[in-house]
Amino acid sequence: MSELLAQVRRWPWGFAAVVAIALLVANVIARASFATPSSWPSTLADFAPFAIAAMATTPAVLSGGGSVDISIGPLLNLVSIIIVGVLIPHGLGSFWVAVPIALATGAVVGFVNGVLVAVFRYQAVLSTLCALFVLTGIGLAVLSQPASGTTGWLSDLGNSVGPIPGGLILILIPVAVWIALGRTSFLRSLYCVGGDDVASYSAGANVTGVRIVAFTLGGLFAGIAGIAYAAATQSADAGQATQYTLPAIAAVAIGGTSLLGGRGSLLGAIAGAAIMFLIQTLLDSLNVSSNWVQLIYGAILLFAIVLSSVLARPGRPTLAAAEGPVA
Repeated sequence: MSELLAQVRRWPWGFAAVVAIALLVANVIARASFATPSSWPSTLADFAPFAIAAMATTPAVLSGGGSVDISIGPLLNLVSIIIVGVLIPHGLGSFWVAVPIALATGAVVGFVNGVLVAVFRYQAVLSTLCALFVLTGIGLAVLSQPASGTTGWLSDLGNSVGPIPGGLILILIPVAVWIALGRTSFLRSLYCVGGDDVASYSAGANVTGVRIVAFTLGGLFAGIAGIAYAAATQSADAGQATQYTLPAIAAVAIGGTSLLGGRGSLLGAIAGAAIMFLIQTLLDSLNVSSNWVQLIYGAILLFAIVLSSVLARPGRPTLAAAEGPVA
């Protein structure tokens, strides 16, 4: 058992990857069409919001201090509302207009959350819970009834851009940003601050700045997730504000990211999101009531929290023990 725990500590996302592969095989067995190439674009389009929402949750968690941003779900939903319910009906659905607005919306909300947590020292759960209610209310005020709409670039992202599935492109954008940040000092500082903020501050790290940037980065990724959601559904519904909140947090935890901060990766978030998504598709294939989905999500989150606690017992992870920017 100790050898197994040692391996899990070394590759914390490996467990999630193995489970995700097993669920993928189960999905193919339950529905053979799941593996056909013609279904890949639509499947990846549906998976993209799960994966990117999990990636959006990761930076704040890595920054430590119990910084779990629970406003990611409502934020990505608000972005989809802005695109589908506001910009497209008013003739502003151009890629060069809608995408910058979506990304700016996400980044600004993330920045505000970061300032509340890092500067004003509000508890992250409480401040982002307030943000959740505010964003949900704004969404309902902007779009009181579900709406549908699309434009050329949005349809392409929901299907394929040339031979490449649009969902895959959207998933790879945050990964590319993360890799680019890995060439700077930011990720090293993020892991250090998440592992031990007091020691990092004593060493001269800008703990406040790192946490603000982490929340801002998460908000930016949430903007991409909102684009992915709009592309996948070609619709917007303010009533769906919280549908990705629990799955995103559960995906991050089950993917090996410590909820205490300082250890984790985007690969783990993607693997965890794959588990959440594939469970849902498997239940759909088996005609199991959707009422079981939330129960299973909650059970997985509980298991992930326990696993994270067990892995953290030997001591808080140091930067040397932390994973790299992606793997």
